Amino acid sequence: MTLDARTIYVTALKNTHALELQALQIMERQVERLENYPDMEAALRRHIRETHGQRDRLEEALASLSESPSALKEGFLGFVGNMMAIAHVPAQDEILKNAFANQAFENFEIAAYTSLLTLGEAAGQTAHKAAFTMSLREEEGMAKAVADLVAPTTQRYLDLTLRGESASH
Repeated sequence: MTLDARTIYVTALKNTHALELQALQIMERQVERLENYPDMEAALRRHIRETHGQRDRLEEALASLSESPSALKEGFLGFVGNMMAIAHVPAQDEILKNAFANQAFENFEIAAYTSLLTLGEAAGQTAHKAAFTMSLREEEGMAKAVADLVAPTTQRYLDLTLRGESASH
């Protein structure tokens, strides 16, 4: 099977759409458990709203190419996202593990959008370049927000733990 740039671009659109679904699953599970970390909760809630917009932009691009998201990829990554979100729940340091994972995941999404923009250019598909550049900037903003929250979140976790209070979420 010979692939062309358009086919590779469409695959990247579907992969990125599934990735955003996974991100939503992870963040939506986390915000349910962040009563002790209001700054992290606020950042995640803001980014959930942005991620819905990112998903919509990807769906618009797919529709413009007479394509649709991959149900198989989304089902699998949605499941993985839920498993990732609950994997840290039993841990006392759940919040720290989630903060580390969130920072890594945001950087993964930055790479995905950078790649998507490159593939779109190569495929001559520039109609959604501004939209995906906006998504990239949102991911970069969230990566910075999460990175900036690691130290204060760690300090809050430490303070709660040393006082003998539940610090997991």
